[in-house]
Amino acid sequence: MTLVEAQEDDVALKILHTADWHLGRQFRSFGDEDQKKLTRARLDAVDRVLGLADSYSVDAVLCAGDLFDEPLPPEQWWRELLRLLQKRGRRPIFLLPGNHDPLEPGSVWSADHPFRRALPEWVHVIDRDDYSFELSAQACLYAAPCRSQAGSDDLAMKLPKRLPDDRRIRIGLVHGQTFDMAGHQTNFPISLRAAEERGLDYLALGDTHGFREIPPKGHPTVYPGAPEATNFGEVDAGYAAIVFFPRHGSAPTIVKEAVGRWRWRDECCTSVAELEELLKQDLRECVVRLTLDLEATLAEQDRVEAILSELKGSEVTHGKAGVLQVDRRRVDLNTGAMGDFPELPEVLQSVVSRLQALTEGSEAEVAKRALFHLYRSVKELHR
Repeated sequence: MTLVEAQEDDVALKILHTADWHLGRQFRSFGDEDQKKLTRARLDAVDRVLGLADSYSVDAVLCAGDLFDEPLPPEQWWRELLRLLQKRGRRPIFLLPGNHDPLEPGSVWSADHPFRRALPEWVHVIDRDDYSFELSAQACLYAAPCRSQAGSDDLAMKLPKRLPDDRRIRIGLVHGQTFDMAGHQTNFPISLRAAEERGLDYLALGDTHGFREIPPKGHPTVYPGAPEATNFGEVDAGYAAIVFFPRHGSAPTIVKEAVGRWRWRDECCTSVAELEELLKQDLRECVVRLTLDLEATLAEQDRVEAILSELKGSEVTHGKAGVLQVDRRRVDLNTGAMGDFPELPEVLQSVVSRLQALTEGSEAEVAKRALFHLYRSVKELHR
């Protein structure tokens, strides 16, 4: 649908629902510079989320847990979040402790923590198991925090049930998992029927990193997903939910808004030609995990290295891929032909022949690497 197909006069309440910021998350499988890019990106995404709340003029922002990657994040992260919260509009913002950043003594959510003490008055921390807040005369928020990193309680089913004469819009805010698979231990399990059974018009969840709407339509349970993906294979990350509640009591309208910058892509190239095609794509805002599964001659391997250099970048050039990880373990270097080499003096021809003989023995990998480096050195001399 368009931004809002319903007329503004028909809307009783507008909220923005976000979760799983994971501020301060470390990406240790990447190099130092790439780690910095991906860690900073999470804060940039939060800034876009709060900007989206401004552009829609929502009545409240619900942040459904795992806002930090740990209960006591480094100071630089909570100070930067403070800065973002202070510079945006003065609408109610609700911060829910999740299982990554639970409400524990000494955590960032503690009443005596400098982050908590410096929060602007319009930012509210969910710090009670029976938390409620009147969003308007027509709407009320109910919430419960995670108090540990693991638990078996269904926090949604602990929210108060609708009373027979309660005609208000009722919104629940908790953090947990709705899936239930045999042999899989569920952390903070959420019943798929919790919204309907507790009489909630909307159940705002965090935990799953992909955008997900769970029926029934009249009592939707929604994961907005992480505003930036945290790993490969996270489907439908990079969004926030804008929710419109009509005055006449029908189901809310949910708009899925993109806020993420980075796309995480798994790529496997089985030939140099496929690698050439990958190089032609726009990968500037992609995190690429590239697996090379190919056989290459010395000349082809030289081209492979040149392409990887273009994708990765250097100290003086930007890479064509935003972030690149390469798995070379399935590259088979074919060193059997002398034809890859330019014309060689007799002594180097002898070296090449001896190294080629070694490629059939226990030192095959070392010999192949030596041949490749010799090939590149000779090629450089002939330029």
